[in-house]
Amino acid sequence: MRLLVFITVAGLSVGACNKDVATAAAPAAEPTSPVATAGTTAAPTVHEVTIPAGTLLPVVLDTGVGSATSRVEEPVHAHIAKPIVIHGATVLAAGSRVSGVVTDATRSGKVKGLAHVAMRFDSLTPANDDARYTIHTSAVGRTAQATKKKDALEIGGGAAGGALIGALVGGKKGALIGTAAGGGAGTAVVLSTRGKEISLPKGSSLSLRLTEPVTVRVRG
Repeated sequence: MRLLVFITVAGLSVGACNKDVATAAAPAAEPTSPVATAGTTAAPTVHEVTIPAGTLLPVVLDTGVGSATSRVEEPVHAHIAKPIVIHGATVLAAGSRVSGVVTDATRSGKVKGLAHVAMRFDSLTPANDDARYTIHTSAVGRTAQATKKKDALEIGGGAAGGALIGALVGGKKGALIGTAAGGGAGTAVVLSTRGKEISLPKGSSLSLRLTEPVTVRVRG
């Protein structure tokens, strides 16, 4: 009986020792590296924002246009001068590009008609983005100032000069003839000279007004 108890106790002792050895031999699990977790950067989110109709887009021309140099349907390019902000978030960064065409390029007339140039933009490409959006804007343009006062001075000057010459040549009667001749000469000068042309060189500032809303994708 004593022998049996001894063998049992000895067996239990050997089993416990073997368990301790196995536990010590097993490699400990490596903890997750905090550096790898901290270095992971979440991908930027992309969401859509609608720029409402009526929004003004301040732009600067990258293409010069002029009443005497441009032609209808010629391409014209510009870029947005200031960021467009909607609800506190920038939806279009400065430098975003807009493109369109010349819609009118009318030279000044010899008899009447002021010089005029106009354009309309229909394409938008946000900065740092290859996306291209169709936009609808009102036409923008410029018209040359009228020169009626200057023309009147030219005609009057011609008449006065004619009257002076007529008086020196033939007295009172000559003066009347001279006035008519002088007035005609002054009118001829005006009719043979075009009025001022209008020019919008590269770097000119314009404001485009959206006539329809446009939805763009915004990162962040």
